[in-house]
Amino acid sequence: MARLTFLGAAGVVSGSRHLVEHAGARILVDCGLFQGEKRLRERNWKRIVPPAESIDAVVLTHGHIDHSGWLPRLVRDGFTGPILTTPATADLLPLLLYDSAKCQEEDALYANRKGYSRHHPALPLYDEADVSRTLRLVRPVAREEWFEPARGTRCRFHDAGHMLGSAFIEAELAGDGRPLRLLFSGDLGRFDAPLYADPRPPLPCDHLVLESTYGDRDHPPIRPLDDLERAIREALTRGGMILVASFAVGRSQQLVYLLRTLMAAGRLPELPVWIDSPMAVEATAVFRRHGAEHDFTEARMAGVAEALVSPWVRMARTAEESKAINDHDGPGVVIASSGMMTGGRILHHLARRLPDPRTTVLVAGYQAAGTRGRSLLDGAEYLRIHGRDIPVRAAVRRVDALSGHADRGEVVRWLTGMPAPRRVFLVHGEPPAARGMAAALRENLSWEATLPTIGESFELDA
Repeated sequence: MARLTFLGAAGVVSGSRHLVEHAGARILVDCGLFQGEKRLRERNWKRIVPPAESIDAVVLTHGHIDHSGWLPRLVRDGFTGPILTTPATADLLPLLLYDSAKCQEEDALYANRKGYSRHHPALPLYDEADVSRTLRLVRPVAREEWFEPARGTRCRFHDAGHMLGSAFIEAELAGDGRPLRLLFSGDLGRFDAPLYADPRPPLPCDHLVLESTYGDRDHPPIRPLDDLERAIREALTRGGMILVASFAVGRSQQLVYLLRTLMAAGRLPELPVWIDSPMAVEATAVFRRHGAEHDFTEARMAGVAEALVSPWVRMARTAEESKAINDHDGPGVVIASSGMMTGGRILHHLARRLPDPRTTVLVAGYQAAGTRGRSLLDGAEYLRIHGRDIPVRAAVRRVDALSGHADRGEVVRWLTGMPAPRRVFLVHGEPPAARGMAAALRENLSWEATLPTIGESFELDA
């Protein structure tokens, strides 16, 4: 008998943490940071139950902070086991986790200097020393290769098509008879998405833990190149800067790839593009090292030989180079993190450019409830940034075709042909999305689904 406990991403999108207990061992699938509303962020400060030191291993689907960003806190609280993930994710983790620690330390410092935190002094959740200890525990494992995170359990990674290194996890738990088979989807990518391969087909399982981020909707039937071209052309009519809040790892490289392809094909004029993120610059180098994982179909059709670099893309590594972007008056594109506008350099650009009606803010990814990105999409007239209310006079536009998450129809497409699991658990979705995904599974596959809550446990059997 095994037990599955949902410690995060149940009824919410962030904080992905799923605990598997079997044969006296405890394995944590993902260890993400809660993001968005204050009630969720406060969960980051709670010690994990069971205690961190009692967990034998972490198996990581990919590097995005809502799946990996709580690892340094887990280590600070006593975890010493291996962190198993794909080689590309292992290469990306130092960039993501050091940046997360730096952002938290900088935010705490800024809050103390400006005096807008309720806590005195404001402290970061973890620091760079915690990240260094965490990275010493990372063990890369190639996709399709069986590994044993703890006695009695073996796992394999399969390409999820969501970002570089992303995987869904196949797990077998040994027992007296046939093994108990679990499948964790992680974040599923889209079919025919630029730069990334399609998700590999799922495998038969007894219990499926399935994401439901866009479970209540389908993305518009428009190709990413067409969607981005339309949004940029509209923004050019306003004559101002185009701000794109983007994940530094994954989305930034995808945007550079698409912009380079559009300009090379003559579909957009050549514009200055700033990658305002030291981490995005370093991540691009990692992407190039793992070039065999990418799908460069669009770039090849446009005659582009090197799809991830270009002389017209300007890299803002230092704070001084970032501030110098303020001197630009006229059209241009700034790609900066964080993707949900919860921190990072994008906040400084928003504070400066949101009051200007010539500015366009492109929202190119999922925005969790309680984030600044969601507030902008919901029509906020002011945005709270570093203790100040910034008036929103800029145009805000959504580019849905760039979403890295499979929508309702794509999840059903991924599952079609797979034998029905004994149980399906829907995670990584807000309640309307999870309910919508459950309805789609019922209608299209005649499957029933369970919507767990944070802290809820389930006995699993074959």
